[in-house]
Amino acid sequence: MIDCELPTEGRNPRTIDVDTLPTLEVLRRINTEDASVHLVVAAVLPELARLVDLAVDSLRAGGRVHYFGAGTSGRLAALDAAELPPTFGIWGRVVAHHAGGPRALSQAVSEVEDDHEQGARDAAEVQPGDVAIGIAASGRTPYVVGALRAATAAGAHTALISCNPLTPYGDEVDVHIGLATGPEVISGSTRMKAGTATKLVLNSFSTTLMIRLGRTYSNLMVSVNALNAKLRARLVRILTEATGLDALTCENALSEAGGDTRVALVSLLGEVPAARATVALEESHGGVREALQRLRSA
Repeated sequence: MIDCELPTEGRNPRTIDVDTLPTLEVLRRINTEDASVHLVVAAVLPELARLVDLAVDSLRAGGRVHYFGAGTSGRLAALDAAELPPTFGIWGRVVAHHAGGPRALSQAVSEVEDDHEQGARDAAEVQPGDVAIGIAASGRTPYVVGALRAATAAGAHTALISCNPLTPYGDEVDVHIGLATGPEVISGSTRMKAGTATKLVLNSFSTTLMIRLGRTYSNLMVSVNALNAKLRARLVRILTEATGLDALTCENALSEAGGDTRVALVSLLGEVPAARATVALEESHGGVREALQRLRSA
């Protein structure tokens, strides 16, 4: 029988005999369970949209987004935060706090997730208007609960991403994204369906957040600077895709922009010097489309 409080800990009736099956059938059972995850995520998109909008408002006002997690949940959050700077050129605005610190990222440190006070201490840097997001498959990890309560007391917006839709802690936050992933292939192994669903939610959250902040142009990654030859070649290709201009023109614009892809793009599409493109972007909080609209209406 599935524990109503911890649905991920229940025994999965579809995999009772999994240890007696040949390799291919084991993989099929895992794949069948994984196939349900996208529907679980689809069911929480309205709540996820609310969280994105809160984060957009916070970052535009100078705030930050904080992730708090332990174990697999914390590692997924740390991965998401680490990939935003090189992908979208946004530094220090989305930060991850992991129970146990850096050493717990590479090896399990089980006891730290039960430290409510450490969660509160790690949330000490959360400021009013920030967004604090707790990630906990169980929906009740003490480290995460402690961090979220401290963040609420500091005047931050709070959210919980869990795989326990009925957790009582969901009522304490502004947004609860309760993923009904159910029991795992192996009972309690929340690095599986629960982890996959959490990864999809974090990917969707942070990518949509960056799109809404204007860190992309169309579906192109334009907030990356040319820090090496490989990146420079990629960014020239992006500029040619975005503008329809030849590679040499785009390469020259990138050079004049000091390697800043957004400045080069606004310069090319707005037909203005790099210096004017830079000002337009600053006035538009870095958004390419808004910068172009400002130039066209000037």
